Amino acid sequence: MERIAAAGAAPLDTFPAAEARRLYRESRLALAPPPVAVQETRDFSMTGPGGAIGARYYRPLGTKPGEALPAVVYFHGGGWTCGDLDTHDSVCRGIAVHGICAVVAVDYRMGPEHKFPAAVEDAVAAVQWVAANAGEFGVDPARLVVAGESAGGNLAAVAAIALRDSTLRLAMQVLVYPVTDQAADTDSLRRFAQGYSLTRELLRWYQGNYLRDERDRADWRASPLRAKDHSRLPPAYVVTAGFDPLLDEGKAYAERLAQSGVDVTYECFEGQIHGFLPMAGVIAAAHHAHYRIGQMLRMRFGTFSIARP
Repeated sequence: MERIAAAGAAPLDTFPAAEARRLYRESRLALAPPPVAVQETRDFSMTGPGGAIGARYYRPLGTKPGEALPAVVYFHGGGWTCGDLDTHDSVCRGIAVHGICAVVAVDYRMGPEHKFPAAVEDAVAAVQWVAANAGEFGVDPARLVVAGESAGGNLAAVAAIALRDSTLRLAMQVLVYPVTDQAADTDSLRRFAQGYSLTRELLRWYQGNYLRDERDRADWRASPLRAKDHSRLPPAYVVTAGFDPLLDEGKAYAERLAQSGVDVTYECFEGQIHGFLPMAGVIAAAHHAHYRIGQMLRMRFGTFSIARP
């Protein structure tokens, strides 16, 4: 936080969206670790409701040709306004390596050009597309996971609810400091409104770029905590950060899932700020979070080691 303050940069919410994206991208890349080696990365596009959706595929080292791996469909953070396939590349590499799984990162549509529910539609379509084309990527459609952080955690949670009654059965959801209630007025939002990277003003600016009007705040597709039913959802690993305005709503969502009979593991990284996951170049706990996500995936699927030739 001292390093950010010393840089003297103006808040993202004082810039137009295009400039904010550039600054967000530069800051995330500056804080990212050296790239972890994987066996394969591949950029491609998938068919979506609003046109082609950009995506990036990751496959970890040591897997056999043609081996069908568990797969994580990953949605990046950035307030439904910023972020791309590069800003969260380190996170996806970490998950692939530690989880011994494939990862498909999704470059969904963002605001203000594409308002809610465009990102939700892309998220659901991306999961369905990966399942339908699993063979092409060496992915097991029966071991498909949705994951994301912040705005991406919101999309992962919403996709899990949207797909609950479909023929596609998700195996797990990983939600890292997710937005779960767009109208939240929590104690953590008041305590950490200033000085901890994600400010109240920046959060409201992101929401203004994403939502069409105030009525969207009550829509469960924007605020998954407001869904009427949270039962029969896939097992969840929910991560929060101790100095995050979104701490309380992330914890509340984990509690709601547990109360609804969902198998939940909840973990708070007590000393961390919102957005720490892609900052592993300067925050050691980010590496540990990548490991913990991978560990939860391995425990879920029983893949504790890579079969060596």
